[in-house]
Amino acid sequence: MIAVAGGKGGSGKTTTTVGLARALSRRGAPVVAADADWDLPNLAELADETGTPVATPESPRSGAVESETLEAKSTGSGSVGSGSIEPGGRSTVTQVARGKRPVPVDRCAPVVLDAPDRPRQHDAAVVLEDLDDVVPEDAPLLLDCPAGASPDVAAPLRAADRCVLVTPLRRPALRDAAKTAAIARRLECPPLGVVVTRGRSVPDAVSELFRCPVLGRIPARSPVPLEDAAVEAAYDSAAETLVETYGRDRWRIA
Repeated sequence: MIAVAGGKGGSGKTTTTVGLARALSRRGAPVVAADADWDLPNLAELADETGTPVATPESPRSGAVESETLEAKSTGSGSVGSGSIEPGGRSTVTQVARGKRPVPVDRCAPVVLDAPDRPRQHDAAVVLEDLDDVVPEDAPLLLDCPAGASPDVAAPLRAADRCVLVTPLRRPALRDAAKTAAIARRLECPPLGVVVTRGRSVPDAVSELFRCPVLGRIPARSPVPLEDAAVEAAYDSAAETLVETYGRDRWRIA
């Protein structure tokens, strides 16, 4: 499980979660991306608005090369096989984590899990740990974290094995992201690297500041970055580096 974290809102964290998830899917990985920002959830909405509909119950992809259904391990099956799920709205993190809904693992598009409707009724730390148990170990699982160094960011950082930091090259953003990196290390979730957003170039000082490599530089594009070919290529490059440095022996990559 990898937490995608950064400084304050607007750093490109959610965009990077979707961008990396799609890039890993293009490499044939059965990716699951989950919204861990329960107070301000927008992961599934962004994914829906910026490309092919996500592989969720309300918007199944047609013509997929390979589609699998993962039954929650809590049911005792713990297996992955072909199947379908009943309609009834987008799957949420809590539904999947607690075995109330299976995950349609799609190797052509990431599965995106929405935040729960009533987040304060759930313990985020417990839910995310349960989600990690449900998703196969060889499937990349990305968590879109809350912004900044708020108390809410602790739950996904505790649950995740590693994190990816996201920041633009602005002093306040770099400072906030450095605070998040320090929290992540204290919670035993060391950064795998940094994704620099909206940057023309990346100075060596960035890697020195965060004490981890730069995974990629995402060019500034507007109004919809994820629909831009240069942005897609940049996330492909960042995902390739992520696979080579961490996921090669862990994830199912085509």
